[in-house]
Amino acid sequence: MSQTITAKLKLNLNTEQKALVSQTALAYRDALNYTSQIAFDAGKTSNGDKLQKAVYGELRVRFGLGAQMACNVPRQVSTTYKTLWTKVKQSNDAIAKGYTKRRYKGLDKAPKYISRTCTLNYQRDYSFKTERRVSIITLQGRIVVSYDGYNKHLDLISNGTKIGAAKIVYQRSSKTYYLMVSLEVKTPEIEPLKITRVSGVDVGMRYLAVETDLNNKSKFYSGKAARHKANRYHKARQTLQRKGTRSAKRRLIALSGRERRFIADVNHKISKEIAKPNSLIGLEDLTGIRDRTSSKSGNKASKKQRRTNRNKAKWSFAELHGYIDYKANLNGSLATKVLAHYTSKSCPKCGHTSDANRPNKGLLFRCECCGHELHADLVGSRNIALRTLLVRQDWISTGSLSASHNVSRVETKAEILQRFSELRWTSDTSPHCSGTPLSVG
Repeated sequence: MSQTITAKLKLNLNTEQKALVSQTALAYRDALNYTSQIAFDAGKTSNGDKLQKAVYGELRVRFGLGAQMACNVPRQVSTTYKTLWTKVKQSNDAIAKGYTKRRYKGLDKAPKYISRTCTLNYQRDYSFKTERRVSIITLQGRIVVSYDGYNKHLDLISNGTKIGAAKIVYQRSSKTYYLMVSLEVKTPEIEPLKITRVSGVDVGMRYLAVETDLNNKSKFYSGKAARHKANRYHKARQTLQRKGTRSAKRRLIALSGRERRFIADVNHKISKEIAKPNSLIGLEDLTGIRDRTSSKSGNKASKKQRRTNRNKAKWSFAELHGYIDYKANLNGSLATKVLAHYTSKSCPKCGHTSDANRPNKGLLFRCECCGHELHADLVGSRNIALRTLLVRQDWISTGSLSASHNVSRVETKAEILQRFSELRWTSDTSPHCSGTPLSVG
């Protein structure tokens, strides 16, 4: 097995080299905007081959890009338009179902690229030299630059790890250029019998994650500090939006980046704690979760409900799952998806499933059948852990592991949920978590 990671290398550029890299990155950005406008004028096309034929010659002559970069530009623009068309389709579906009346406006005008960036192909546009130096192509020829980075990443590069494409990224705050290099790292082969630990992870906003293993060891990752900071970002954004000045718009861009980095940092910290060695980690399949957990919005919702909806929409649980997945692979573990249906409404002690098990949709779980009481998020993580154990048993018996259940058919979904309803947590477990709540953010 292999895992792709990104190494962030700081380029130690002198004044002349920095000017050359800046010239190349700006020309690449201008080429992206030119190609974006061409795609927009051609019916907002996302066809990469069509775009390349239309702009390749102009990119070489007008912007002075090398052959590989002139191919990378239309590919990148094509990917952008494909993403935007996906959002348009999702917006149209949401309008048709009555979830919203807002039309997605991302394709009303040609997407504009602002960041100084440049995609480079390994061994063509850049290559590594000895003594921690890298050769990079510019519009005026190649330059050789020394670099610094995380020692583990530097060792991977020097030890012959498979290297892929890279991006030049400019950090405006420090006026520094970085090279983001894609590395394909070999991970140890994982067998079901070598898995010594099975755990389940339930995500939410009050607690960003609740983790439980089959030894009844649990940990709560509090979202209180994260929610507080998210609300501060929201208030600052509202103030800047009301001003509407050019300076306020620049501050909004900086604020957006800071908030995005804050969320990523918190998710990294949580995933590092969860991705323990030799573990099979169960994660909820969040596909369609917004449709299944619809709540009041707009004028129908209270101020508290609107704040909850905003925090839920802003936090990236898919990003958290992605971090857990790749960190688990590097630790000799594996993350798998299980059905998220009824995880916080099913009693892990008797199997009874009912909306009434969550009085007032609060954090207390009280089974109306057997009277079992527990924290609702802990119930969810226990049910996910039990479903993950079932995945491991199927893996042992069949010899193959399915990353996620195929539940496109109603009958198949019902059959899987029936199997889950037969799972039981041991009756002698303590109703209290054995771990200490951890506050992150």
